[in-house]
Amino acid sequence: MMNPAKGNTSLFLLSLLLVCPICTSLDTITPEQPLKDGQLLLSNQKTFALGFFRPGSSNHRYVGIWFNQITEQTVVWVANRDAPLNDTSGVLSINGKGNLVLHTQNQTTPIWSTNVSLSVSSTNNSQAKLLDIGNLVLVQQDSQSWQSFDYPTNTMLPFMKLGLDRRTGLNRFLTSWKSKDDPGIGNYSYQMVPTGYPQLCLYMGQTLLWRGGSWTGPRGSGVLNTTSNLFNVSFVNNQDETTIMYSTFSNLADPRVFPKVVVDESGIMQRSLWQETRWVEYWSVPKAICDKYLTCGSNSYCDPYNEVIFECKCFPGFEPKSSHDCVREKQGVSMCNNGEGFVKLAQMKLPDTSIAHVDMSLSMKECEQKCLRDCSCMAYASANESEGGIGCLTWQGDLVDTRTYSDAGQDLYIRVDAVVLAQYAKKNGLTQKKRMLAILGVSVAVMFLLIVSIVYCFVMKKKKEMRHSTNSDSADNTLTYFEDSLSRRDLDGTRRNSNLPLFDLRTIIAATNNFSIANKLGQGGFGPVYKGLLHNGMEIAVKRLSKCSGQGIEQFKTEVVLIAKLQHRNLVRILGCCIHKEEKMLIYEYLPNKSLDSFIFDETKRSCLDWVKRFEIICGIARGILYLHQDSRLRIIHRDLKASNVLLDNSLNPKISDFGMARIVGGDQIEANTNCIVGTLFGTYGEKTIP
Repeated sequence: MMNPAKGNTSLFLLSLLLVCPICTSLDTITPEQPLKDGQLLLSNQKTFALGFFRPGSSNHRYVGIWFNQITEQTVVWVANRDAPLNDTSGVLSINGKGNLVLHTQNQTTPIWSTNVSLSVSSTNNSQAKLLDIGNLVLVQQDSQSWQSFDYPTNTMLPFMKLGLDRRTGLNRFLTSWKSKDDPGIGNYSYQMVPTGYPQLCLYMGQTLLWRGGSWTGPRGSGVLNTTSNLFNVSFVNNQDETTIMYSTFSNLADPRVFPKVVVDESGIMQRSLWQETRWVEYWSVPKAICDKYLTCGSNSYCDPYNEVIFECKCFPGFEPKSSHDCVREKQGVSMCNNGEGFVKLAQMKLPDTSIAHVDMSLSMKECEQKCLRDCSCMAYASANESEGGIGCLTWQGDLVDTRTYSDAGQDLYIRVDAVVLAQYAKKNGLTQKKRMLAILGVSVAVMFLLIVSIVYCFVMKKKKEMRHSTNSDSADNTLTYFEDSLSRRDLDGTRRNSNLPLFDLRTIIAATNNFSIANKLGQGGFGPVYKGLLHNGMEIAVKRLSKCSGQGIEQFKTEVVLIAKLQHRNLVRILGCCIHKEEKMLIYEYLPNKSLDSFIFDETKRSCLDWVKRFEIICGIARGILYLHQDSRLRIIHRDLKASNVLLDNSLNPKISDFGMARIVGGDQIEANTNCIVGTLFGTYGEKTIP
């Protein structure tokens, strides 16, 4: 007879299976292995996922790609954006022609397809994969025939190109969603305009809303340089393509910093980064009044820094015609071979380059002469400011859509007549007499400062010599303070002379780029850990004691005192510490291969550890423990030894770390009592990347 309890348990498990959807994952779509609703296609490192989703409050289903390792589902690409499914019967498969097609289980008519022409011999070998950069590719016999990066929706990812492929005629651009609930093609687009000198523009339908300006080398002349330390932007303009692409630097410390560029449904282009728990916007347009296209009319520029009231200002040699447009001050004065010249305006967004003439073979001096010889030339500028200026841009006719910046833009040279040129020379330059007086005044001031500096350095040197012994005693007293909290019976007087370096806080701030999120390596029980680079080129790891850390000042003292006394090839090496008011930090050698658990618990990395290497790691750990228990001058019990506390150097040699819970015991002591709970609470291993 069946046990009633067992029967109830079986019924519960059966109902749970019926109610809860089962989600499985694939790594490849093949003709024999399609992707059904409820399944996921994951990239190799599981950074991105492709599957079926329902946006917002919509009842429709779509096939899309999203970030797989963040808490907020963020879709970056949609296949059937204008052909939604009404239920969960969708299937993404490879048909007999080798194409990736979306259809329902009851109907094979494609709802969406890659629709590429393939040779008959390769159709049976077609397979689809999702790359770790978020690119879905269709491959036949190791040859790529289609990729989602060629058909972006509303999001641009690193290594994705925007612009025109002149060989195939393919034009890649972003288009917004209709709404948060509908990923269909919306009203706004972000695209490369290849005419004249190429520039990125934001449109509403056919109406130009914002112009990014021409490419200046590091960025567009109308784009702020907000993340130069995180991304590398490249612009290509040749007979094959006119494209722009941004990529993350290969040495980016935190691979969990996910970037994206999005054109949203309200017509705002946003650049943002995922940082820990949320998306952080670091730039968006159009935002200010000067961002909008043609805020000011012809021959005028938008100045957002006017403290009194916003206004459009005329270029040199021009006067207002209306509240927005400007015309030449003296219409009858000849501007051709009559002593005219150019006035420089710095930090300007260049005029609309779709009507500009470009010659990349000219230098800046040659560009000036070309514009001067052409009586219809209104202005000129460098086509690329890198390497001192490369190429030449010239404009005939009215100059439109320009503005000033405080930390962006480039130099623009406006053609003016001889009278205006003389006025600006007098206004902006000093007379010869004033120059001489200025030079004399500066020379006297420099000599005075030099004498004061010499006297000051001499006095400070004497004071420094007098304080030298006092400073040494102060450093020893600081370390003695740490030792006072431990057992003096187990620590002899040689500890005070261990000469553990005390790093200056300013040195650590400079090394970690002010504890930048890009330098953050991980988070441990002690607090956040950052990668740093000292001025001598040495890489370091900085453990910063968090105010809410589960490990307190006692563990900090323990680790400083113990590791400073220990020297062994299988123990992590401490380089020093930093103590400044509430700031308490430990500085270690930087180990790029992170911890042992990141290898043995990772399906990909564990293949790097064959049995020979694993045995070497085991022996290295054993040597380190033997040293702590038997061979070191102090007998030390680690008390928190686990895979995440064993770090690996470049050659995968193990180094034991994290001595915050360690205890010193006497040579004849066989047991000890403690009031502290040690180890990992609730059986969960914490992520550790460095000491």
